[in-house]
Amino acid sequence: MQAHELLSRIAHLSLEHGRAQTASTVAVVAGTVVMLAASRSARPPILRAAAVAVPVTAVIGGAVWATYRPLPNQIPPAGYAWIWLAVGTLVLAAALLLRKPGVRRAVVIGTAGAMVAAAAVGQVNAEVGVFPTVGSLAGHRPPTVVEPVSFGAVPGFESAVQSGTPMDSVWTRPVRTPGSGVVTEVEIPGTESGFPARPAVLYLPPAYLTSPRAVLPVMVMIAGQPGRPQDWFGSGRLGSTVDAYAARHDGLAPVVVVVDALGSQDANPLCLDSALGNAATYVARDVPAWIEKSLQVSRDPAQWAIGGFSYGGTCSIQLAVNYPAIYPTFLDFLGQDEPSLGDHAGTVAATFAGDERAFAAVNPVDVLRTRQFPELTGVFVAGAADDEYRPQEQRMFAAARAAGLNVRYYELPGGHEGATWGAALEREMDWTGRQLGLTS
Repeated sequence: MQAHELLSRIAHLSLEHGRAQTASTVAVVAGTVVMLAASRSARPPILRAAAVAVPVTAVIGGAVWATYRPLPNQIPPAGYAWIWLAVGTLVLAAALLLRKPGVRRAVVIGTAGAMVAAAAVGQVNAEVGVFPTVGSLAGHRPPTVVEPVSFGAVPGFESAVQSGTPMDSVWTRPVRTPGSGVVTEVEIPGTESGFPARPAVLYLPPAYLTSPRAVLPVMVMIAGQPGRPQDWFGSGRLGSTVDAYAARHDGLAPVVVVVDALGSQDANPLCLDSALGNAATYVARDVPAWIEKSLQVSRDPAQWAIGGFSYGGTCSIQLAVNYPAIYPTFLDFLGQDEPSLGDHAGTVAATFAGDERAFAAVNPVDVLRTRQFPELTGVFVAGAADDEYRPQEQRMFAAARAAGLNVRYYELPGGHEGATWGAALEREMDWTGRQLGLTS
């Protein structure tokens, strides 16, 4: 293997999944065992270190909130536990070394403390996706140029608009057009569904921020589980990817609305209307209603798409099949062949009290066996190294093709990770723009 190829492979190693997370867990356990052994007769330093770590963690949380405002806090609750562990371990290591100095002792305690702290930082990074790969530590990734703003700062409805299909055939870019789009956070209420969604995150391209404004297509996107809408802008690189597309097309790009189809970080309502909540009605009814009321975008269903990764990919084919008049175009990245809580019987029991007919009525594979959908168009993408989800994507693609859908399937290098679904979005942007009538 040539040196360049080896360095390239190392640069593309994920810091969010797989071996990195295994190594991080081992490092935390090993380092903690060493630290506890070194401090077994020194309970006061342990308690003091734990206490000191609390306000330091609070300060870090405040700094993160101030940095990313008006977006929500970028660190989930579990992340603060890891930060507390990292700070507490470093404080404890310092206290132990001051209490009883020595070169050998300093090497052992210092190494163990650094291992725990580094591994804890790695766990936080895996949750927020700041550094998705080894290469990103050295800056080898697309620059993020999308500015976060409050929704109140977004221009309202314009009386003068430019519209047409394809949009690029009639678009004349105004002189005062921003160089990049913006990202903003909004509350989309579950008016009809009652679904307790967390705030959505929007990407609005330069052509939306001008006067006259382009009437643009819409992409509704969903993240994985566990997860949150911001994951698409971290490990999924949605902001920089769509903004780069806009830069190539004179400011034109879809308006992207990344919605919460979970309700909380660890919830799993399976994108169904069931005993677990009305997630399907939320995404298929409440979200489009809010978009049409609040954003000046195309109302033509042919210019709307649904997409996502992992759980969100499964949601996309579910919603396309069950609501074809609303989402006739879908992007299923690394999804499953049916909504699942781990096993089929348990899933049916939890959602429809064991009623197989009720589950089959909305399960996409079952629906595709009974109906043809020539009006639906979509793409299935799997990771070549994703041995769990790749076969499921293949089965889903086969069922969709048999039901007359206009679909494609391919694989990208990588596993079930942000590097894969981020690359899928980047690759599919040109196709999505043509499919939604944005470009010729």
